[in-house]
Amino acid sequence: ERSLELEYARSEELLYSLLPREIAGRLKAAPHTTIADSLPNVAIVFADIANFTPLSARLDPQRLVELLNDVFTEFDALADHHEMEKIKTIGDAYMVAAGMPNAVGDPAHRAADMALDMLKVALSSTTVIPEGFEIRIGLHVGPVVAGVIGNRKLFYDVWGETVNTASRMESYSEPGRILVTPAAHEQLGDAFDFERRGE
Repeated sequence: ERSLELEYARSEELLYSLLPREIAGRLKAAPHTTIADSLPNVAIVFADIANFTPLSARLDPQRLVELLNDVFTEFDALADHHEMEKIKTIGDAYMVAAGMPNAVGDPAHRAADMALDMLKVALSSTTVIPEGFEIRIGLHVGPVVAGVIGNRKLFYDVWGETVNTASRMESYSEPGRILVTPAAHEQLGDAFDFERRGE
């Protein structure tokens, strides 16, 4: 019985590391139902390491994976601190959201605070690369659809124009900068300093 209890606790811990606690609870209660939620106001942040391709060419594989692991582990801690939901990593990109799976009153502010902290991590991270590196960040707010896909490797993901736009903001941002949309800027108000990016 003790052995079974330990295995159950281990499997529970694994489930909660893969999915938000609320989503995991819903899946356990009704394992064959489709989880799909419409969320009206979510802030999406995409961060990407600038000039990652040349960087990966000059680092050996172990050092490269160490770099990504160190940086993304710090980003995970920031997500916990700002009460945001890590969605996924895609290569050298990191995606995180505020306002899902549960709505919050200030998703844009949480996302902006996290984005600024992510820039600090990039500037101060000397674990693998003594000279440091820079990241580009994009931020957008708006409605999304979120849910769980797959039945072998369960995955909590998010879709919609808000996600696509946040990704584009990251692509058009500059190293060491956070590019926000007018919608995000409107929600953030006077709480942060902004400058125009231009067309």
